[in-house]
Amino acid sequence: MKKRVAILISGNGSNMVELVQSMGSAHPGIAALVLSNNPDALGLSRAEKLGVPIASLDHRPFDEDRAAYDVALHEFLSGHDIDFICLAGFMRILTGKFVSLWEQKIINVHPSLLPKYKGLKTHQRAIDAGDREAGCSVHLVASELDSGPLLGQARVKIFENDTASLLGQRVLIQEHRLYPLVLKRFLSGERNLLFLAD
Repeated sequence: MKKRVAILISGNGSNMVELVQSMGSAHPGIAALVLSNNPDALGLSRAEKLGVPIASLDHRPFDEDRAAYDVALHEFLSGHDIDFICLAGFMRILTGKFVSLWEQKIINVHPSLLPKYKGLKTHQRAIDAGDREAGCSVHLVASELDSGPLLGQARVKIFENDTASLLGQRVLIQEHRLYPLVLKRFLSGERNLLFLAD
């Protein structure tokens, strides 16, 4: 039985597209839902064109009440018989209670070589630190931000006079490679860390 995967987005959904397209007949998962906290997210129309059911759960009516939003999110996903969640540019910090309800069932892609540079502006922070490489990580989601066990990493060289924008473009290419591979491996029961080089 294929796992029913929900992909959560907030923006244009480029990683979502790669995940959906990777879930062919031999894949242990199926893209059952693409959901956004932003009803105007470009990724929703992209998912619809790919034939994936879409939904939005706007966070704004919850007046920054993260707990109430997460209760509604949990109920919505449960009501759609979701087995597994991929965060793909979902710009919400999930509460510890939500994460505990979906323990070992949520993965995320983050644009740094974790544990370095949790949070935002990761590319500029890597450049400012004088790092020679950057990259992306796929990890299980834990209650602490960007801190769950690593499942995969892809490394990208930082060049002299690099900008955050240029570096970000190269890292995104690796995200598109890494995330679908890790999802398939994880749903197949593989837990060993996957490393990719650019």
